[in-house]
Parts: sequence; structure tokens; C-alpha cells
Amino acid sequence: MSGKTTNTNAALFQMDGVPALGQAFPLSLQHVVAMIVGCVTPAIIIAGVAGLSDADSVILIQSALVIAGLSTFLQLFPIGKKGGFRLGAGLPVIMGVSFAYLPSMQAIAGDFGLPAILGAQLVGGFMAILVGIFIKKIRKFFPPLIAGTVVFTVGLSLYPTAINYMAGGTSSPTYGSWQNWLVAIFTLGVVTALNHFGKGILKLASILIGIIAGYLFSLCFGMVDLSAVGTAGFFQLPSILHFGIEFEPSSCVAIGILFVINSIQAIGDFSATTSGGLDRQPTDDELQGGIVGYGVTNIIGALFGGLPTATFSQNVGIVTTTRVVNRLVLGGAAAMILIAGLVPKFSALLTTIPQCVLGGATVSVFASIAMTGMKLVMTADMNYRNSSIVGLAAALGMGVSQASASLSAFPSWVTTIFGKSPVVIATIVAIVLNVVLPDPDKKKAKK
Repeated sequence: MSGKTTNTNAALFQMDGVPALGQAFPLSLQHVVAMIVGCVTPAIIIAGVAGLSDADSVILIQSALVIAGLSTFLQLFPIGKKGGFRLGAGLPVIMGVSFAYLPSMQAIAGDFGLPAILGAQLVGGFMAILVGIFIKKIRKFFPPLIAGTVVFTVGLSLYPTAINYMAGGTSSPTYGSWQNWLVAIFTLGVVTALNHFGKGILKLASILIGIIAGYLFSLCFGMVDLSAVGTAGFFQLPSILHFGIEFEPSSCVAIGILFVINSIQAIGDFSATTSGGLDRQPTDDELQGGIVGYGVTNIIGALFGGLPTATFSQNVGIVTTTRVVNRLVLGGAAAMILIAGLVPKFSALLTTIPQCVLGGATVSVFASIAMTGMKLVMTADMNYRNSSIVGLAAALGMGVSQASASLSAFPSWVTTIFGKSPVVIATIVAIVLNVVLPDPDKKKAKK
């Protein structure tokens, strides 16, 4: 009996092992708890910006969960032969809707609507496929300094979203009320306390627990309306082209650039997973399959109304911390995510979370994104050249987006691409400066 227990324990640390259900289930649930809020929050925010009805908001959240589950399955269990071309990395990662696209999606949703986001996502999926095919040649243009600058700028650009949500949401008649701020600060306090003083599952689920606590607290102020839950069904499959698709050129360019960046950034998550959980670096075939699979699932996601997905770094952190790389454990998490997406009542319940609660919970997430970018940046020697690249890229990106009226003399598509989100300008400036400015370290190496 003890020998069997030892074997099932060992299976947790093997990619293709078969662990006992009693061991696998809590570990799968741990991954779901870590990613569920991050996966659905962008959908909730975009539904509000796009002015979707309660029913359509539920469908958007459902689609986000379903596509996240399917995308994760493809990365865990790739299609194709090992050693040849295949879809999916075959590595222990979790996929979900990414905050990296949120600033641009908000701008597009406000100007052109949700169909323009999905059309741009479809184009972005093809861009990701191209990146995957030519990954070996273009990887050199995206060192940690550049990827870190982009991630740092994404985090900074999301702060206004969190603050507006903490105040109750700009469309709310109670925007800025003391009740909204009290609930938001209470939620943030719970999340922060658990992050710093909690242990185990309490720390891991700090954001989820914070939202639950804030949700219960908001009930005292009558902020929750459960009518949408009562009218929602118990089971529903996503429908193809429910929201439609529109190809708005400037939106396609803006989202397409972000897909290229996130494709390269995925290399970091794949590498962290393999080095932390498998004590090796990912192979070229794994990287290529992972990025091409990422592009394919985003194309499918666009057709079914699922917003852009990416690898989830918090789940990579779980893998590297626990060293549990078993595909069935992560597959169990993907199954839970998928099932949650097929239950409209669950998605409807998520739409009832007050915006001040979401703001209080996600401001720490956005801060973490910015600091993750800064850590990436700091892996490079911060000499005058590199400091200039990071500083100018962030300054121009944030500055132009904060003063987008400065582009009013240009055609409207210029404002959509460069003036609505700081990420596009920051990315272009960082890449160009990295190529153009002389690198003193390389000169020293040649001597």
C-alpha cells in the first residue's frame, strides 16, 4: 500500500504520470483559484465599455472561460507528432484572457464596438502563427529589456481603469461616492493582508477571497442585483459569430502588434515552466508549437466571442513553486474552467460583482504586472543606453496616450493605433532604440 502511495506521489512530478484523484483534484483547483478572476475580469470590463446587455455580458464571460479551457487543453495535449510540427507546446501551462490587451480593447470597444475587437483578434491570431513559424529569426529583437518595458507600460496603463472601478465605474450614477471607496478599500485591505500574512491557499487565493469578502460587504449597501442570475440558464454552448466580426484597420494594427509582443513574451512563461518544473529549457519545437497553437486558439476564440488569451504567469509560478508538472493535474484545471464556462448561471453571478469590488481587487494585480515588467527590465545592465530605452519608451507611450488630443490633426486611425493605448508606441520605440543605439557591452565583448 505504501509503495502504491509513493508511486502516485511521484506521478505528480511527472508529465505523463497518473496521480490519484484525491491528490490531483486539490492541485487542479489551486490552479483554477489562481486564474479564474484574472480570466473573467477583462471580459466584465469590456462588456461594460461596449455597453452589452446582461445576457450578452454573460455570453462574453462564458466564451472567455470556454476558450481558456480549450486553449489550455491544446497546450497540454498538442496535436501532431513529437519531434515534428504540431499545435501546442506540450508543456504544463494555463491559458486565460490576458490583461495585456485590455487598454487597447477598451479604446476599440468605446470607438468601434466589440465586433472590431474580435476582428482584430482574428488578424492577431494569424500574426501569432507567423511569429511561431519564424520564432528563431525574430526572437533576438525581443530581449528581456524590451519585453520588460512593454509589460511595465501595460501595468502603468491599467492604473486608471482600477481607480475608476474603485470609485464605482464612470458610467455609474454613484461614481466617486464614499460607499464605493469604502467597499473598494476594504476589498484591497483583505487582498493585501492575505498576500503578506496569509499562507498556503489563503495567500494563493487572496484575490478571490478578497472579492468574496468585498462582495459580501457590498451587500450591506445594496450594491448587488441578482436578477440576471435568476433569468440565466443552467447550460449553454457558445454560438459562433454571436457578436459578429468587423475588420477595422487601425484596430487590427494595434491588436496585431500586441499579439506579436505577447507571442514573444510567452517564451518567458514557457521557459520559466520548464526551468522551474523540469530543470531544462524549452526546445525550439515546443516554443514553435506553443506559439502557433496560441495563434490558432485565438482565431477560434474570435469566432466564438472569446477575448484574446495568453499564458498566465501566476500559474507558471505555481508550477515552479510546487514542481507539480503532471498534465492530468493541469488538465483537471482546464476541465473545471471549461465546465464553468458552460454554466450561464455561474457567468451571470460574476456580472453581479460591483465595480468597486473589482477595482479594489485588481489594483494589486495591475501593480504586480508593472513590477513584473520592472523585474524583467532589471535583468539587463541598467547603463545609460538601457535606461534611455526604458525611460523614453514609457514616457512617449504613456505621455501620448494621456494627451491623445495632441494627435487630433492627424487622421483618426493614427489616434486609434498610437493614441489610445501606450503599449503600441512603447513597443515600437523600445525596439527601434534597442536596434539603433550602440551597446557598450557588445563593444567591450568585441575588444
